[in-house]
Amino acid sequence: MFYQECSKKGTNLQIVKRLLALLLLCVLWIAIVGYGALSGWWLTPIAAKGDLPSFFDAAIEIGNQQSRGNIALVVMQNGALVREHYLPSIDRVDRNTLFPVASMSKWVSAYGVMQLVQAGKIELDAPVSRYLKRWQLPAGEFDASGVTVRRLLSHTAGLSDSLGFGDYAPDESVPSLEASLRQPRASSGSKVIKLGRAPGTDWQYSGGGYLILQLLVEEVSGMSFAEWMQKAVFQPIGMQRASYRYLGQLENVSNSYDAAGKLVPFYQYASASATGLSASTADLIQFVQAMRPSNNPAALLSAANLRAMRQPHGRKMGIDIWGLGVMLYAPTDSGDYVYGHDGANEPAINSAVRINPDNGDAIIVLVTGNPSLASTLAFEWTLWQTGVPDFLMLDRAINSAVVPIVVGMLVIVAGFVFYLLRQRRRRN
Repeated sequence: MFYQECSKKGTNLQIVKRLLALLLLCVLWIAIVGYGALSGWWLTPIAAKGDLPSFFDAAIEIGNQQSRGNIALVVMQNGALVREHYLPSIDRVDRNTLFPVASMSKWVSAYGVMQLVQAGKIELDAPVSRYLKRWQLPAGEFDASGVTVRRLLSHTAGLSDSLGFGDYAPDESVPSLEASLRQPRASSGSKVIKLGRAPGTDWQYSGGGYLILQLLVEEVSGMSFAEWMQKAVFQPIGMQRASYRYLGQLENVSNSYDAAGKLVPFYQYASASATGLSASTADLIQFVQAMRPSNNPAALLSAANLRAMRQPHGRKMGIDIWGLGVMLYAPTDSGDYVYGHDGANEPAINSAVRINPDNGDAIIVLVTGNPSLASTLAFEWTLWQTGVPDFLMLDRAINSAVVPIVVGMLVIVAGFVFYLLRQRRRRN
């Protein structure tokens, strides 16, 4: 009886060990496949690496299939324009047509802030409150002295607004900068610009932080934000049409369309630094070229400050995603990052610029009439350039792991069952 009990316990223990081994193999496979997904193993670029004509043709085909409005598409190699296309669209669009670029405005604003840093007018690690007189962050449980210029630029200042600024209709009055800081209009819900966590402890996207930076520029420069950007960025770089003015008053602009292709009014924006910029592809070509130290006149940012802008500060899920005003989309072969910025706004505005610092290649996409097409094409470009998916569309990378996970698990379970049957035959 005792022997039978021991034998039964031994058998049960063996079963538990084998099930644990099976579970460990499954977990290990999921981890390997998950790593592979983030590394792009299961994704196929739309063209062979280095085959620019095939990539451009494939991008145009995707644009034709998904466009409901206007698209401007530009590809650069080694800092020079090599391909441009203005897809069959509702309006006549060319290189000088103005598009609203939404949150891409933040990258250009960060460039303007870094001009003040380079000039010694502000310090990156100084409390922003040192420079502000017209408005201050509301008092709360966290120490506002930790809200520095560096942390505002990188969305690590502890602000919890997650703005998303709302638009203003053509017949509405746009509030002052101070009024927007006190009570911003959000794209959804009610938001307050305040500290929600200790500065420097975490990354959280904050449009409110860029509204504070807009005030900083005005306080330090003694000019309106639009005047400073014209003087410090647009004129020296050669961005001849870039503007914060209401598009309804300008010529050669892309009309705004919703996702169904219906014409909608132009909107006004109270947050120039965060979302209010309009630019043409010609403007953004000049801006991309200004990112290359070899093309950087003395009046613009130094090579050291340009590198500092793409040093990682913000992380999400353990991945470096944000520098000083720039998104870090994917690692490059040299250990640098494909960088730039995307923008999206109502009703269906989307913009994207990506730069590969290893080779000076870049893509510029401006869209109205589709809320994600510019980001989609830029994602494909990043994958084509590096083989790695950019962080903005990690869902595609994660979804690409489903089939390998299922197939691998079936193989593991089948192998486990085969092993058990073989063991049983040997015992018999």
